[in-house]
Amino acid sequence: MIKKVLVAAAAMVALPVLAQAQPLQYPGFYAGIEGGGNWMFNSTVTTWFGQPGTMYPQFGWAAGGMIGYDFVGPRVELEGIYRNNKSTMGSGAFNSFGVNKDDIAVMANLLYDFNAGGTIVPYIGAGAGIAFVRTSAFNIAQDTTQFAYQAIVGVGYNIDPMFRVNVDARYYGTTNPYLGGTGYTNNNLSAMLSLQVKFGAPPAVAPPPPPPPVAAPSYMVFFDWDRSNLSQQALNTIKQAAGAYKTKGSARITATGHTDTTGTEAYNMALSLRRANTVKDALVREGVPATAISVIGKGESQLLVQTGDGVREPQNRRVEIVIQ
Repeated sequence: MIKKVLVAAAAMVALPVLAQAQPLQYPGFYAGIEGGGNWMFNSTVTTWFGQPGTMYPQFGWAAGGMIGYDFVGPRVELEGIYRNNKSTMGSGAFNSFGVNKDDIAVMANLLYDFNAGGTIVPYIGAGAGIAFVRTSAFNIAQDTTQFAYQAIVGVGYNIDPMFRVNVDARYYGTTNPYLGGTGYTNNNLSAMLSLQVKFGAPPAVAPPPPPPPVAAPSYMVFFDWDRSNLSQQALNTIKQAAGAYKTKGSARITATGHTDTTGTEAYNMALSLRRANTVKDALVREGVPATAISVIGKGESQLLVQTGDGVREPQNRRVEIVIQ
């Protein structure tokens, strides 16, 4: 008994998990747009004039997009993102001056979704790529191409199988771009919000096949030629039918009488009704309420074995008992 209770409890716990397995995520390509803010770290740099100084970045912004493929768990994507930061430069030559940094990066990202297919999907990831960095001050710009890298941690919200919203935090950096005569560190923290759209349609899930129809229990009682009295074998069959009725508790019984092709149609119709009523009376004696039994006469209109007229076929002389 305890074992049965434990099995039932385990099934109840597992059902919600099974029911939600991959309803909101399916393999396929996706695309998205993103935007957010970034905080660039302070950096020490030697200016064009040979003076050391410190670059104090202001709060910047970022925008971009991505295309990717979702394996439902792992994801791979190609991302293009633009970051802009303005800084104030303090040095010995000048009290301060402004510096602008534009950073366009193309990144290949590998991410992994936890609870893939659920509504809330935490994820982690990392990326590497190439960054085109322009640093400018005093109307002088320096363009450099740098190696870029990032680490990502975030959480997604599957609105439905097609749309997903993500919020993530990133550590982003590149090898050192140049300002003046030396390189400076180009590292920042970013907070990003993105909206992604999945292409295609979820794989169709075939509905479970309908349960096979349950055949109503039926019994067959046979008669001698031109007779409506019951043999011992017929009485045994009727007893079985009565037992089946009692087992169902609440049911209806139909007793349908038939004849062979000897005799006239009118005579055979009356004979089929007598046979059906004989079976009904026997069922009542076995404890079946008379109100639960319907009697039908078919005469020779529904032969079990097809014969010509005037043929004494034993299997056509019958009453069919159907319990519904």
